[in-house]
Amino acid sequence: MKRLITACLAVFLLLAGPSALAADKSTLVEIKERGTLRVGLSTFVPWAMRDRQGELVGFEVDVARRLAEDAGLKIEFIPTAWDGIIPALLAGKFDVIIGGMSITPARNMSVLFTSPYAHSGVQLAAHKEKAAGKIAIADYNKRSVTLAVRRGAFTVQTAKKYFPKAKLRQFDDDAQAFQEVLNGNAHAVLASSPKPEQMSIQYNDKLYIPLSERLSRGSEAFAIRHGEFDLLNFFNNWILLRTEDGWLKERHDYWFTTLDWQNQIAEGQ
Repeated sequence: MKRLITACLAVFLLLAGPSALAADKSTLVEIKERGTLRVGLSTFVPWAMRDRQGELVGFEVDVARRLAEDAGLKIEFIPTAWDGIIPALLAGKFDVIIGGMSITPARNMSVLFTSPYAHSGVQLAAHKEKAAGKIAIADYNKRSVTLAVRRGAFTVQTAKKYFPKAKLRQFDDDAQAFQEVLNGNAHAVLASSPKPEQMSIQYNDKLYIPLSERLSRGSEAFAIRHGEFDLLNFFNNWILLRTEDGWLKERHDYWFTTLDWQNQIAEGQ
């Protein structure tokens, strides 16, 4: 009987090929063997964007590059539309999402989150003329108000929570959502800080921040596939180290509290 079981197992492995043996190989081992960390992200300022040479830059890009450098790995960025980024991760298109993704229970049902490595919030930028005099949340929670948001983002949930009566227009990226307001087609746009604040400085003739406080506070984390606990441990320890030595704060402050990098960025973002 023992010989029969051994023979059957050998036949199964022969027919199944290398995939049967690789099935138990963890993603962390695959990354080490490949020598490259594949990162999924979606471009939005200042998390990830294109510079004038077409190269990716931004807070997320700095984080991913430093992570790979510390681990002795090469880096491969795979830009992906935001509303399809989790399905792409689950399909194995990349190893991890490092893309300013806020932790939510709904997302946690599909992916495994690391410890937070950044904290942001949702703010509202309004059109100076179209939304003149609207300085309170109640002013925007009306059927006559149109709000622009990025499709699939945490801002959609925030908009529905605070402004259930308003009309919601969803776009593939933040640039399109802000352009809708700049064109006067929407009263205001919701986006993760510091985008609203920075755009209000850049376009101070058209935009302003009507609310004194942010609508919400988010906790951003890396996202990986469920069950990848060795990879989770690796990422969590890296986040701990770079938090303790102040590197994450220094990079976050550069991209989120200054506009020193603005001249590097390609137009239209």
